[in-house]
Amino acid sequence: MSEHAPASGQPLWHGRFGEGPADELLAFTVSLPFDRRLAGDDLIGARAHVQMLARVGLLTDDERRVLIAALDRVEEELAGDTFAFAPSDEDIHTAIERRVTEIAGEVGAKLHTGRSRNDQVALDLRLYLRREGRAVAVRIHELQRVLLQRAGESTEIALPGYTHLQRAQPVLLAHHLLAHFWALARDVDRWHDCLARADVSPLGAGALAGSSLPLDPAWVASELEFARPFENSLDAVSDRDFVAEALFVAALTQVHLSRIGEEIVLWSTDEFGFILLADAYATGSSMLPQKKNPDIAELARGKAGRLIGDLTGFLATLKALPLAYNRDLQEDKEPLFDALDTCMLSLSALAGLMSTVTFVDTAMTAGADSPFNAATDIAEHLVRQGMPFREAHALVGALVRQSVERGVPLDELVSNDPRLGPDFLVFLEPGSAVRRRSTPGGAGPEPVARQLVQARDRIERQQTWLAR
Repeated sequence: MSEHAPASGQPLWHGRFGEGPADELLAFTVSLPFDRRLAGDDLIGARAHVQMLARVGLLTDDERRVLIAALDRVEEELAGDTFAFAPSDEDIHTAIERRVTEIAGEVGAKLHTGRSRNDQVALDLRLYLRREGRAVAVRIHELQRVLLQRAGESTEIALPGYTHLQRAQPVLLAHHLLAHFWALARDVDRWHDCLARADVSPLGAGALAGSSLPLDPAWVASELEFARPFENSLDAVSDRDFVAEALFVAALTQVHLSRIGEEIVLWSTDEFGFILLADAYATGSSMLPQKKNPDIAELARGKAGRLIGDLTGFLATLKALPLAYNRDLQEDKEPLFDALDTCMLSLSALAGLMSTVTFVDTAMTAGADSPFNAATDIAEHLVRQGMPFREAHALVGALVRQSVERGVPLDELVSNDPRLGPDFLVFLEPGSAVRRRSTPGGAGPEPVARQLVQARDRIERQQTWLAR
């Protein structure tokens, strides 16, 4: 076929069939609208496949050059948006092979030698995940840097720590921000592990059983910088564990972003008043002129449900598939693309919000210095004096109840209690409770200073992996 010959309009598998596919079949099975984003990965895999075919003697050197030139031409057309898709293009793999054949003529028909779309699409998706999964990890890393920077600026600010969304004990704001930092650090770890397990080249597995041709899967794996080739051809074309695992890691990352978002929503209310949002990272109301809404935080929270749906939906798709390839696996791309796109956008938006938010230290400190937040410190001092903890707990709890019910300040009750007395008022002084949080990993100044050093070290170690 010459370069300018019209496309046949036939699917790649037309030889077995006496008539063309029904319009309804093509409309239902087409994946081109969403798998076009794999074009670059498909071209990378095709070039490596062509080079391997030439190495093992299945292509002459002239044929190799013709095919590589055709693939380069296709890449230029795709980049320049001049690539003409045909009605018979089921997917990006079909489209590229068709156009290569139009350009290269009869030699183009050799492109698919020893290759099936089963191992081809598995390769493309692994190449895509290797790149885009790392991009998500980079965005997480950037948000961590923002949290670390803001934590370093907040070592003198205390706020109430909460359990059950009730005030519990004061913590430094730096400690609170670093709690989110460490959760995101685990997400980076999970992306590292997930991508390591996905680092397998499936090319050479064919449709399901390998090939009688002298293919060299190990050479292709090395050429494409995969850690290793596949071990089992059936597993290679049917394995989508790497997609499911990536969906889980993305969903859990988004859940962590949702928790940050929930706190931003609460803290920005007048009832909390802990933060002020920058105008550039907030929205207004079409009706209520006084409103300043934390839409980024709300969407980060809301989109967690969407990513959880991507994960659970795909697991349901996988749960009863027999070996090897089944067309059900076409459903792997849309949830993966959606999850990674959504997660990356959420990370960038939250990084911008957190880098510009203003912490209202007066409101935070007022909440942190509530006398009730020092109740545990009083009980623990009684323990140091020899009182059993449960007895100390009951004693202080009774004083708190009296303070609430009778409207008597807690410091007055503590000072007048014969078991306590004025010496215990030191525990109720502003800032005293948070300064006493001294155990490793705790929320006070000394352990937080050590934690900041650990967090900076963690950032540097992550950067080493991400830069590779």
